[in-house]
Amino acid sequence: MQIKIGIITVSDRASKGIYEDISGKAIIETLNSYLTSKWEPVYQVIPDEQYLIESTIKQMADKEDCCLIVTTGGTGPAVRDVTPEATEAVCDKMMPGFGELMRQVSLQYVPTAILSRQTAGIRGKALIVNLPGKPKSIRECLDAVFPAIPYCIDLIEGPFLETDPKVLSVFRPKA
Repeated sequence: MQIKIGIITVSDRASKGIYEDISGKAIIETLNSYLTSKWEPVYQVIPDEQYLIESTIKQMADKEDCCLIVTTGGTGPAVRDVTPEATEAVCDKMMPGFGELMRQVSLQYVPTAILSRQTAGIRGKALIVNLPGKPKSIRECLDAVFPAIPYCIDLIEGPFLETDPKVLSVFRPKA
């Protein structure tokens, strides 16, 4: 079974081609460095529209069978930032610890991390994680939360994700 991971860049300007999406590519690059399991990205760049974010997450979780869906962008306080609202609207369970840890880590670098509203949740057998939009912040946040992601996916009956322990150690309880 091919492991599928959804990557959604939420950006009005990138979706219109005004600038290149470097955030989504940063997520793919980071996941490639972590994972030794064969995986396939399901990648989309969409505008900051809540209904579109919701339908894209649902499509990736329900139809594409993505075990992990990572969003980037739309997590700030601006009027058009609605990624957390879209995530909450489609999730069966919320996982607030992800956002708490990402903000804690980001606060070590910038005081404006308190303005970030990243969150995470579960829809069926998919974990959805909202990341900030800057590539440097994406890596910092993923480095912090990814050690828990493979075990979370185990618990929701998703595929077994293997990582390169030289790059990132993940936690799984000893049987």
